Amino acid sequence: MAKVVNIRRDVDDKFYRYRMPALLTKIEGKGNGIKTVVPNMSDIARALSRPPTYPTKFFGCELGAQTTFDEKGDRYIVNGAHDATRLRELLDQFIDKFVLCGECKNPETDLIITKGDIIIRDCKACGQRTTVDMRHKLTTFILKNPPKISKKSKKAGPTENGGGSPPTEAAEAEGAESDDELTKRIKLEAAELADKTNLKEDEWAVDTSPEAVKARVEALGGELRSNLAVGDDDSDEDANSPYKQIGQWAKENRETASAVDIYKHAQDLGIEKKHKTLQVLVQNLFTENIVSEIPKFGALFAKMTTSERHQKSLLGGVEIFVGVTHPDLVPSVPKILMALYQYDVLEEEVIKQWGTHVSKKYVDKDISKKVRKASEPFLKWLEEAEAEDEEEESDEE
Repeated sequence: MAKVVNIRRDVDDKFYRYRMPALLTKIEGKGNGIKTVVPNMSDIARALSRPPTYPTKFFGCELGAQTTFDEKGDRYIVNGAHDATRLRELLDQFIDKFVLCGECKNPETDLIITKGDIIIRDCKACGQRTTVDMRHKLTTFILKNPPKISKKSKKAGPTENGGGSPPTEAAEAEGAESDDELTKRIKLEAAELADKTNLKEDEWAVDTSPEAVKARVEALGGELRSNLAVGDDDSDEDANSPYKQIGQWAKENRETASAVDIYKHAQDLGIEKKHKTLQVLVQNLFTENIVSEIPKFGALFAKMTTSERHQKSLLGGVEIFVGVTHPDLVPSVPKILMALYQYDVLEEEVIKQWGTHVSKKYVDKDISKKVRKASEPFLKWLEEAEAEDEEEESDEE
């Protein structure tokens, strides 16, 4: 039996909780038929929560060698003779590139494939999502052979657990729920947020009985009660309007408030389903570090964005935010759109329509044109990604 080592071999702590079997190799055959077998690849992959084909294929990519998988027979082979030391070094590289969180370097991650075919490491330890190096050859293999897990909701494109390990209890529980697909996905996001906010997954569900609503309204105070039935029109210039209320609250509490806190506050104000709420939150919840702040609130915006109208209002908030409040952030528009797109907040067709049609609804025409002009690199990326998908489908046919 192989000895057990730290997943991060640069960590000397003997109490380090993340462990895996030391990689073993066995040379078989001779001459042109010589090959290296990794007899415990399945055990290693299980510890990393990745399919055993991924590190095996990574070896082949790095060594320029053919690889063979016999999953039923549990045999993973790299052509040629390769010593264990060299393969262990390559395994360290695989772990660094495709397992460890890019933020906290914790191996407790899942691989997620976005609808734009971007591979992300989703960290359950710190809650961050970091993109893998999409230039590596292994990414093509992963996209064609996505990780398998029990079915989870997807707005567009798979969101899979990385690895051959069994589904988590949370995932199994979700499968038994009768909520719509969007709610299932957001509840999963909320569970991940719990690592930071110490809130349980079921805290997304708020008691909406008449008694509970009345109690929350009473807690808000009489001054606010008359504003709870505000509609979608723009007659909210009153300083006590719910939109002004949530905007001010979001600005004052953005450092400490969790996504769940914000959603509940919107519910208390009766505007959690209003498209204008998204516009207001974008303008008041973020700072000049919006690109790095979006992951913290990705679940919130995905939950609240339920229609094309919601998406357009959110984009209107982005226009005001970068075009008026933070004009120096205009060059960051592609990154902002990418972040929102990866969290399934914005749909491809809505982004394309928005990016090619100047509008004076939220800002003046010149600013609108300037913001959309800045979005062109992302629009081009969407077009190229779609063309590549069509080409791959054609090749497969």
